Amino acid sequence: MTTAEPTYHQRVAEEKRTLIVRAATRLFLELGYDRTSLARIAESAGVSKATLFKQFPTKAALFDAIVVESWADADERATAPAAGDLAAGLTTLGRRYAVLLGRPQMADLFRIVIAELPRFPELAKAHFSQGKLPYFDSVRDYLVAEHRAGTAEVTDPDLATTQFLGMISNYLFWPQLVLPSWEVSRSRTTAVVDEAVRTMVARYGT
Repeated sequence: MTTAEPTYHQRVAEEKRTLIVRAATRLFLELGYDRTSLARIAESAGVSKATLFKQFPTKAALFDAIVVESWADADERATAPAAGDLAAGLTTLGRRYAVLLGRPQMADLFRIVIAELPRFPELAKAHFSQGKLPYFDSVRDYLVAEHRAGTAEVTDPDLATTQFLGMISNYLFWPQLVLPSWEVSRSRTTAVVDEAVRTMVARYGT
């Protein structure tokens, strides 16, 4: 009986954490980062202020959690593809990226950062350093591994990574920030990723 209690408490804590992050994201969008207090977030999430402060002592810490959650891989067991097959590896990474960009909270996160950039540039820095950069680095590291394995000739991995992710995000993600009606079907998403992979293999494959 006692051995099950930690698991139960952990589950409850995670459920409350999820409610807090969702409420904060919604309020940041509706009211702005500056005008949203932790007390108001607690009320909207249906948790006590003590519960919120225990998990997120500052508003900045809460925003950091939103960033990390937005960029986290849905499959915690997912690992970087092994070098040796450039097309297969890029396909795996490209599809993961498409899934991330397709999350509703990803567009919300970018909207918050863009709206608050003039007054709170630190939000953009947090978004880049804790969200975008780690994912960028994972793709970059994969391309470097392919280069070392002799299956790709990538002399500028930063540029190559930017090209690959840009081909995907420029079609799947950026238009929706200014065109609310922008929707991309699953088959079209697959085609966008596949074309990006073919372009990369044609340019960098050995």
